[in-house]
Amino acid sequence: MAAAAISGGHLVLSAPISTRRPQSLALHPPSARPIAASSASVARRGVAVAAVSSPAAVSSLGKDAKQIPKDFLHINDFDKDTIMKILNRAIEVKAKIKSGDRSFQPFKGKSMAMIFAKPSMRTRVSFETGFFLLGGHAIYLGPDDIQMGKREETRDVARVLSGYNDIIMARVFAHQDILDLAKYASVPVINGLTDYNHPCQIMADALTMLEHIGRIENTKVVYVGDGNNIVHSWLLLAAVIPFHFVCACPKGFEPDAKTVEIARNAGSKIEITNDPKEAVKGADVVYTDVWASMGQKQEAEKRKELFKGFMVDEALMEMAGPKAFLMHCLPAERGVEVTDGAIEARNSIVFPQAENRMHAQNAIMLHVFGA
Repeated sequence: MAAAAISGGHLVLSAPISTRRPQSLALHPPSARPIAASSASVARRGVAVAAVSSPAAVSSLGKDAKQIPKDFLHINDFDKDTIMKILNRAIEVKAKIKSGDRSFQPFKGKSMAMIFAKPSMRTRVSFETGFFLLGGHAIYLGPDDIQMGKREETRDVARVLSGYNDIIMARVFAHQDILDLAKYASVPVINGLTDYNHPCQIMADALTMLEHIGRIENTKVVYVGDGNNIVHSWLLLAAVIPFHFVCACPKGFEPDAKTVEIARNAGSKIEITNDPKEAVKGADVVYTDVWASMGQKQEAEKRKELFKGFMVDEALMEMAGPKAFLMHCLPAERGVEVTDGAIEARNSIVFPQAENRMHAQNAIMLHVFGA
């Protein structure tokens, strides 16, 4: 079966997939990247933004702190070559799964602990199914099973689960929780979502762009809505791979200023605007998300008023142009941030995007295992 490969951020055809595993990818410790919530709007929305540092930088904490970072916490912890290798692996392994071949079982005999402080359909099913298809066993730990940071300290949870499992995935509220898990766990930790960022989602989105557009570099991605954790993750991808990213949001709902600067300083063209109609012109991707995320539902009715004019509908997609694809990380509130007609249109790639969560995450886990 012929597979596709990524070279320099572009999709190219390659020879048939080999069943031989590639060599492990070298993972270099990321440099410390302090990210602070500098704007009042971020603090008001309750986005927990902590200092993002290499685990290697906390060696003074003693033997419980990891010396070699093998986690997947932020996309810009990795260089462009590594991100592209992970995406290339996702294409390869996706082709195997789609072919019905179940002989590739790199996770056989391995177990994964999945911590869910926030419930989720896509995150749970994509991780659990993906891990199972590649031979592993995943354990679901819901909001009442651990109560991390309340019933038991995060550092203790990290140590205990490391003794039982080969990998930990966590979907949490405070970003500091994922940093603490990674600091004290002796096994790889995957960021399944925090209030600050959602790297697995954006890796799936990047994979979807490669399949439908053929490249990530030199594209224009326009996000319409709240400057939330999805926007931060797009910005951190733009800090690794150069592309034009625009966030069109109401005043007071802009993304974290320090994260914007990280992307700009890396060379990507970044725009923050309050005019979605002007922003979408010439877009390759128009992207949206719910206006009130989990933990913000008490603000939902107020936000509907503040976000008037930011709904992605058929008219806005027409302004974007004939080549624009619609993406949404789901769940969608149809009739609020996006219309039913826009999601069901021919240029919507929302559901291939959702499927790619599993394939991108499989590749991420293969990478952190060195498999």
